[in-house]
Amino acid sequence: MSAIPSPGSVPDVERGRTRLSHLQEFFRIPPGERDHIPAFRIALGVAIPLLVLLGIDRLDLAVYAAFGAFTGIYARFESPRSRTRRQSIAAAVLVVCVGIGALLSSLGASVWVLVVVTSLVSGAGAAIALRFRLKPGGSIFFIFATGAVGSIPGGASVPVAMGVAAASALVCIGLGALAHYAGERMPPEKETYVRVGLSPVGKADLAAHAARFTIAPFIAGVLGTLLIDVLPLLSHSYWAMVAAVAPITPPGRSARLKRGVHRVVGTLLGVIVTAFLLSFPTEAWQLVVWVILLQFLAEIFVLRNYSVALLFITPLALLMTQIGSPHPVPELLASRAIETLIGAVIGMLVVIVGFSSAKRTRAEIDASPHADGDDDD
Repeated sequence: MSAIPSPGSVPDVERGRTRLSHLQEFFRIPPGERDHIPAFRIALGVAIPLLVLLGIDRLDLAVYAAFGAFTGIYARFESPRSRTRRQSIAAAVLVVCVGIGALLSSLGASVWVLVVVTSLVSGAGAAIALRFRLKPGGSIFFIFATGAVGSIPGGASVPVAMGVAAASALVCIGLGALAHYAGERMPPEKETYVRVGLSPVGKADLAAHAARFTIAPFIAGVLGTLLIDVLPLLSHSYWAMVAAVAPITPPGRSARLKRGVHRVVGTLLGVIVTAFLLSFPTEAWQLVVWVILLQFLAEIFVLRNYSVALLFITPLALLMTQIGSPHPVPELLASRAIETLIGAVIGMLVVIVGFSSAKRTRAEIDASPHADGDDDD
């Protein structure tokens, strides 16, 4: 006679299966949907301006070009008209972010001013992304551009920084307009989800969306800055701000919390990859080659497995930082790891406290990957 399961044993088994499925998500890589096509386009959009700057011996401007090149990340697998429109909007926001950062840098603004301004940029950028249905959604790239450029001591003037970023963005828009010739189109099974025009999200939802994307990075930036006195290794508080908005970008509480965990695990593993890459003597042109290759690999995996993509996103961000404003490698790696943990925890707390668990709002529905067939960074 078979044994009768004791009360609670079935739920225990189910909980075990759930835990196992969560663990398996770190290793599961779904089949690609011709991801190599946009990945090549995006990497080429990074390569062209960086190689031009390398050729004229002006890699000191590479960081501004790289942020302008983030334009290419937007509007994957869309029609040429839709991609050009949305990439133009994203380019305008990114160039303005670079300009704001360059202004803060030229004024020698304190880290506290940088945190406040970058947080406000985050909220405004997230609202624009939602209103115009930009994919990736959220404000990760806007925070990164403002915070990183604003942190560069003695950086380029505002006109030069914005000009380089704008030129780089135009290259990406041009490549995006031609991408359909290479076969970059929306997969047929997702065409029914494509929406055009402005999002119908209400003012209350839009304001709440902007508030979350302002409050989360602000708290993370303040905490990261305060800890600099305790942990001198910390040097880039905007990394905590970037990590804080990662969990609040996807739709649905469960997806948000998972994104926070994936952000931490993927970043820590990515720091190890970066340590390996920077353990060898490198010249400027080698860093440029690594940035181009890492951008391609990141775009191959970012919609399929976020934690795996971070194996490439993390060294990509750190190498970009090294090109623009070199730091001692141990300090760079420790700062990235610790500040990412700080930001991700803050972001998950905002998810737990600041989102209604009852039903999805219009803002959440519009932020869904199905709205435009894409996901955040």
